[in-house]
Amino acid sequence: MAHKKGQGSVRNGRDSVSKRLGVKCFGGEFVTAGSIIVRQRGTKFFAGLNVGTGRDWTLFALVDGKVAFDKGSRRVNIVPAANVTANN
Repeated sequence: MAHKKGQGSVRNGRDSVSKRLGVKCFGGEFVTAGSIIVRQRGTKFFAGLNVGTGRDWTLFALVDGKVAFDKGSRRVNIVPAANVTANN
């Protein structure tokens, strides 16, 4: 007869590290070329003018300027810095 309880294995003792997805620069913010605007899985947001798409669907700025969302806040554009200063 056992005098200690058996140490059963735990099935749910694992957890994944969070991926920190989401919008990193919001509308109206000034960004520099190469800045990450959105980290995402799939095309939740689409690249517009002066915005590039990475291999993992990350959207990033191609030029310095202000972030602007349109198409129901799903397309991301960058208004170049030259145009931003001329309009203000």
